[in-house]
Amino acid sequence: MKFEFTKHRNQNVIFCYFEYDPITLKAFKHSYPQAKWSRLKSAWFLPDTSLYRNRLNLALPEVGDQILPRLYENNKQEFLKFRNALQQKKFSPNTIKLYLYEFAKLLILLKHHPVQNLTSDRLNSYFLYCIKTLKHSESHVYSRMNAIKSYFSLVYLRAGIFDTVIRPKPAKTLPKVLSSAEVKRLFQATQNIKHLLILKIAYGMGLRVSEIINLQLAHIDIDRMQMLIARSKGKKDRYVNFPQSLIQLYHDYLKMYQPSKHLFEGQFDEKYTTRSAQAVFKNAMLRAGINKTVGIHGLRHSYATHLLEAGTDMVFIQKLLGHSHIKTTEIYAKVSNRILSQVISPLDSIS
Repeated sequence: MKFEFTKHRNQNVIFCYFEYDPITLKAFKHSYPQAKWSRLKSAWFLPDTSLYRNRLNLALPEVGDQILPRLYENNKQEFLKFRNALQQKKFSPNTIKLYLYEFAKLLILLKHHPVQNLTSDRLNSYFLYCIKTLKHSESHVYSRMNAIKSYFSLVYLRAGIFDTVIRPKPAKTLPKVLSSAEVKRLFQATQNIKHLLILKIAYGMGLRVSEIINLQLAHIDIDRMQMLIARSKGKKDRYVNFPQSLIQLYHDYLKMYQPSKHLFEGQFDEKYTTRSAQAVFKNAMLRAGINKTVGIHGLRHSYATHLLEAGTDMVFIQKLLGHSHIKTTEIYAKVSNRILSQVISPLDSIS
């Protein structure tokens, strides 16, 4: 079988070429029911994803390969140097993907102008362009600044170029949380066992969505009522308590779905995707009739806030959430209703 990697109807696909044979065709369609036929190419094609590349024993594309054709040759080499440095530094796959994407935006704009020759003044002009013309938010500009600073720091040891770069004042936003009653409605509106377990783990243990989809069966110790959160943000391990109320649902789920490695798996035993987990939460919110603008990460925020309101010590919450600094955890004190609810408005005293 021969393969071709290309675009088809604005989608990256893998064309699969093989001589016609009824037995071979039947086996192929049985293994890949999602395959579609192209009359123009006279071949079957599949989405070009890591799932299908792994199943077809094909090499996975490097992060950022799809960007390279849009770069001028001199800056293409700088892009590759940066990618190699990030990989050698062992940044997380998500960070590498984000930094390369943000760095590429600058390279595309520069065209043939060498990125390594930029000065602090030119960088200030570029970030001002991002704010005034591109209308990027403070967090987006921070992300782009961090990516470009990492390039100069890792590739040329020139972190000092950012000493005179002006950073926007960050917005002081508070975490969005659900009330206990809303969390209960969310669960009651979810009938699918897998989806319910995902939501209850997100809230009951305060996990990030990336931590949920990376959970493995080997990480769960029911005897000790603990779950290992392995190589989470910052490449740190931590243990969280397994809620007693989840035991029956957990065993029912294992019996029904029989996952092989990861606790939550999709097709072909691949681990669940972030997008799928987010869709589970979004659909549950719709069914529960909750109109707040909040994502699945809001369940982690709700977990921390509700623990604080129940009187749990801030240091324990910090350890359970996996925060490196207590100041990160202290933000939940600004969301908690435990103290504010005791304050009586002067309006009530004269009504």
